[in-house]
Amino acid sequence: MKTCLIVEDSETVRHILTQLVEAAGYHTLQAANAAEALDVTSAARPEIVFLDWDLPGLEALDYLRGAAEAGLPDAPHIVLCAMENDAQQFALAKSAGARFHMIKPYDKRDVRSVLGLIEQQEKLDLDDMRLMA
Repeated sequence: MKTCLIVEDSETVRHILTQLVEAAGYHTLQAANAAEALDVTSAARPEIVFLDWDLPGLEALDYLRGAAEAGLPDAPHIVLCAMENDAQQFALAKSAGARFHMIKPYDKRDVRSVLGLIEQQEKLDLDDMRLMA
């Protein structure tokens, strides 16, 4: 079972997203801020991180930079979660390592859709590795 880290400062939103991800068949871990998320990422190595854009203290970009600097052999798929549909914000996050995004409020379909996209990307990555071997 794959592990997803939910990084969200709102306890209510974190709880809702945790329920949606677990209902899709994933194990979850939680962090309320970017510093805690970096610690959990290093220790538990989740395959997927749902990252809130607006975090107190260290921000989402700080997490993205820290995760990249950690040089983990299997970097997690990062899903940026934001309130606004801001193309510049998503471009900035993508350049820092977030490959996917979701707009709040999200529901079961949104979560399952992004998890499906991640599964498709993983299959493509495996196919590419086989071709290169």
